[in-house]
Amino acid sequence: MNDTLSGTLTPWGHSLQVRVYFEDTDFSGVVYHARYLHFLERGRTDFLRLHGIGHRALMDGAFGEPMAFAVRRMEIEFLRPARIDDVLSVETRTVLLGGARVVLDQRILVGETVLVEAKVKVAVISPDGRPRRMPKPVAERLGASAD
Repeated sequence: MNDTLSGTLTPWGHSLQVRVYFEDTDFSGVVYHARYLHFLERGRTDFLRLHGIGHRALMDGAFGEPMAFAVRRMEIEFLRPARIDDVLSVETRTVLLGGARVVLDQRILVGETVLVEAKVKVAVISPDGRPRRMPKPVAERLGASAD
């Protein structure tokens, strides 16, 4: 695994650099709104990866019983457009951790300008889709204790 592809942990949380390609844009070179979901997902995945929590390891039961994370709710505010060839910073941080959920703040910036802000509620689930408590080792890696 090459962690240099996974972004960096920062004082804010985590930052992942993403370049906007032609496939991410509409005919005018502006990022299509649904593509931001892809960028945000990559940010969340690499945020976990740099905390030593890989999705495969979760499903394999490396932290106790097999489990996964599933987005339950997302609020997104589109503030400004990104454009082809922009290099975006996808930033992610935990704002609430406990029980069977994680709430994350995410934002996408170009330089210092915030383009997108998102609040994401993620459920901890078992392989059959039922909610389950956050395993203590996962909570500890994310820097908090589970409620």
